Amino acid sequence: MHSSSLPAATGVPTAGTVDLTVVVPAYNEEHRLPRTLDAICRYLRSSPGRHADWELIVVDDGSTDATAAAVREAAAAEPRIRLVGSPSGPGLPASPARNHGKGHAVRLGVLASRGGRVLVTDADLATPIEEVAFLHDQLDAGHAAAIGSRAQAGAQVEVCQHPLRKLLGRVGNGVIRAVAVPGVRDTQCGFKLFDGDRARAVFGRSRVDGWGIDVEILRMFHEAKWPVAEVPVRWAHQAGSKVRALDYAGVLLELVRLRARGALRRMRPADRVVVLGYLLASVWLFKGLWDDPGGSYLTDSGQDQNQWEWFFAVTAHHVFGLHDPFFTTLQNHPLGVNLMANTAMLGLSVPLAPVTALFGPAVTWALVLTGGLAATAAAWYWLLLKRCVRSRRAAALGGALCAFAPPMISHANAHPNFAVLFMMPLITDRLLRLCAVRGKDGAGKDGAGEGCRGHDGGGKHGGGHDESGGTTRRRTVRDGVVLGLLLTYQIFLGEEALLLAAIGLLLFAVGYAAARPAVIRTVWRALARGLAVAAGVCLLLLAYPLGRQFFGAQSYTGVLHGPTGNSPRALVEFAGRSLAGNPATADALALNRTEQNAFFGWPLVALTVVVVVWLWRDPRARGLATAAFGAVLLSLGRTIPVPGTDVTLPGPWRLLHDLPLFESVIESRMAMAAAPALGILLALACDRWDAQARPAGSTGRVAADDRALRAVGWAAVTAALLPIVPTPLATVDRAAVPSFIADGTWRASVPQGRTLVPVPLPDPAHTEALHWQTTAGLGFPLPGGYFNGPYGPDRTGIYGPVPRSTSALLSEVSRTGRTPDIGPAQRREARKDLRFWRAGAVVLVSQPGDQALRLTVQRLMGAPGRWIGGVWVWQVHGDTGAGSTAA
Repeated sequence: MHSSSLPAATGVPTAGTVDLTVVVPAYNEEHRLPRTLDAICRYLRSSPGRHADWELIVVDDGSTDATAAAVREAAAAEPRIRLVGSPSGPGLPASPARNHGKGHAVRLGVLASRGGRVLVTDADLATPIEEVAFLHDQLDAGHAAAIGSRAQAGAQVEVCQHPLRKLLGRVGNGVIRAVAVPGVRDTQCGFKLFDGDRARAVFGRSRVDGWGIDVEILRMFHEAKWPVAEVPVRWAHQAGSKVRALDYAGVLLELVRLRARGALRRMRPADRVVVLGYLLASVWLFKGLWDDPGGSYLTDSGQDQNQWEWFFAVTAHHVFGLHDPFFTTLQNHPLGVNLMANTAMLGLSVPLAPVTALFGPAVTWALVLTGGLAATAAAWYWLLLKRCVRSRRAAALGGALCAFAPPMISHANAHPNFAVLFMMPLITDRLLRLCAVRGKDGAGKDGAGEGCRGHDGGGKHGGGHDESGGTTRRRTVRDGVVLGLLLTYQIFLGEEALLLAAIGLLLFAVGYAAARPAVIRTVWRALARGLAVAAGVCLLLLAYPLGRQFFGAQSYTGVLHGPTGNSPRALVEFAGRSLAGNPATADALALNRTEQNAFFGWPLVALTVVVVVWLWRDPRARGLATAAFGAVLLSLGRTIPVPGTDVTLPGPWRLLHDLPLFESVIESRMAMAAAPALGILLALACDRWDAQARPAGSTGRVAADDRALRAVGWAAVTAALLPIVPTPLATVDRAAVPSFIADGTWRASVPQGRTLVPVPLPDPAHTEALHWQTTAGLGFPLPGGYFNGPYGPDRTGIYGPVPRSTSALLSEVSRTGRTPDIGPAQRREARKDLRFWRAGAVVLVSQPGDQALRLTVQRLMGAPGRWIGGVWVWQVHGDTGAGSTAA
């Protein structure tokens, strides 16, 4: 018997000692492992011509049953069976108490192998061992690896999986194939044969411990250009499989981490400096928040910081409590809030739920804003460098303007769904891939713009071409699937931002098509096919969430706004929080400080006009100019006032404002779509004068002229951008939470399942109670709140709850400071409303006008309140709505 415990650190055994090593990862397999080992050994002994020397390694991955004993018993009869255990640490003895994951187990087994070839097979032997002969044939033909496949023509699936597991497997493999291992239809079949030396080399570099190990290894083979054959095999689902439905999501998460690590490895030092610069700039902007995350409040956020922290807190509550992620009754009790129809930003609030649970929603708020702005700038930098420019400083400048432009900083005070836009460059890149064409000579050409390029020369991103067109179609489908996934994720970050970006991209396409109609005729079919695939992916993944959003409880048809277009002056003025800005001037030209959606400043506008004229022969410049001008024009609204006169002109937005989805858009936000267009235009210009080179045989005067052009150009850019450099976002100390809430005293007054009713009730103008609620760990629900919900029979969207008699009365008292006459009718309405809200206690905190409020509540409740923990408290008896001073 050979028994060992070999961590990866023990080194790679000498290859070629045996012809074949079979690696079997095992976790709690005492019952079926003996049959598996017997079947493998009988087959290997029966084929001495192919397997003269072999070994069988079983990796016990922390089993808690008698798996190890079963292996030792088999090894007593067959010495070529070896047992490897998962070590608890380098140089430590084996510790079978912890299960590390399939990836960890397979890695240990492969690194302990000595075979010229290494077969990895699952302990259930779902693919019979005899199928290895077909895999050997492929390695004999020169492939570096051969993997069993249930998806290839000729595969025999004798016992099918549960339909749900089968569906998840197909979807998961489709995603994996699209983004990680092109061309491999079944990455997860547990039957793979590798060249031994290459297997030990890549497994030694692998880092994934879970089910994603297959993807990581195949990805490394793909990057090394080692040929992999996919072989149809017999396969039968085995009862007791360790793969659970949620493990497919785990594979995708491991895949994301794998791609992220790969991107970091490929980054040059200069790229790291740029990204770090973006991050430091973002930290500097939000330094007021980071000084005291729990005690700082963004001055210009109005009531929105409380709302967003509540969204983060309730999402974490739902994630760890396994509640419905799309609906809650913690606000607007008992009717509830449709979270999918609100800006809950589930794409970030869900993955950051552990941060929220550990450190609180205020830290998540600061992290989303800080990291989101930096990530957005980095994503635009990546796209510019990949597709449009060669100069890194041109790309860095363009990325900075795309992310830190005045409208983005304005929304960074309160609307992360408009400031955190790192998905937009990724979506744009995938659209450009769909627009790429490949000539018959194999040279890649980017149909999305003359001169757009990647570091690989463009061919890598081409649509592909062969006589049958099969390669082109496969790449189009792959890119369409990835685009669908990116769009789906963006939906969970912000739908309105995606709509604005789509309009900007459409405007760019119109401008580019006018300049290069021949290119559009070449690429439109592939683009249309890819968009159709993307739409199918989105429909599959979003059917249920969007169904809940538009047809579920508390859904609404649209939020109607009055005219909210930009003033033409706002385009050339400076934002209030810009270096050259005047807050009073900017405030007079915008809806509020979080809606300063233009304010690019006259120097940048003037420079952009010069750049467009200079680059007019470049079709990309025409497309970008069309996008910027069209977005700005739409942002002026339904009517455009002529400055200095009483004259108004009809605006193009009037053609859109009544359409579905557009009716909810604040039209001034369209100017945000101009920001990336301006950033890319400046990057193109900077790259052009940076690339000015002295032609062969030219004079020194020409070189001097080139240097002068670069100096003038960069000086002009500096002069245009310096005035709009943002200043740190102002913060104030947030109001202290009353000890009645913070110390948990509220529990004695609010029975389980009852609401705490603040006075006045929470609404878009009064949200401090949301902060109380998050401080109390969401221990009590609230009537009212700050959210979007339906109103009236047409379910028109409004901000906040539908007013009730008592809430409207208290809101009016808070606004005027006058105590109204209270009679039997008002008391009956109050009792009715308290029953509807399932009130446990009514609470009034000290505030301006609280004397009138306290007197009003006292008369409505029929009893005086008690001062407890910094608030006045009226406890509500059962369902009667009658007041009491009992604590």
